Amino acid sequence: MNTVLWIVQGILAAAFLAAGGMKTTQAREQLVGRMAWMEDRKTLEVRLIGALEILGAVGLVLPGLLGWPAVWTQLAALGLALTMVGAIVVHLRRGEGKLLAGPLALFVLAVVVALGRK
Repeated sequence: MNTVLWIVQGILAAAFLAAGGMKTTQAREQLVGRMAWMEDRKTLEVRLIGALEILGAVGLVLPGLLGWPAVWTQLAALGLALTMVGAIVVHLRRGEGKLLAGPLALFVLAVVVALGRK
């Protein structure tokens, strides 16, 4: 089970690191072209979401590598799951039901990590 959790954590960390990196480094115009929901958000909000995603990605991996208590990984996973709840709500409000698969999958994986790491 430990190996499976590490694989899931690695996938989640890579996904959130990529998404957060994009949100914190690319111009707003580029981002709106890829993610229409950003039209409704201020640049600072998007940058903050990206920074939280990066911190969550680091929090999924770093505690295990440093021998810290598993609760830190659980908290990171919970934070990322809540971030995906926000993403799901935004997509539903915008009538973008077809875009729910990604956030739902990331939510489920984050919950698996949060519950699996004890």
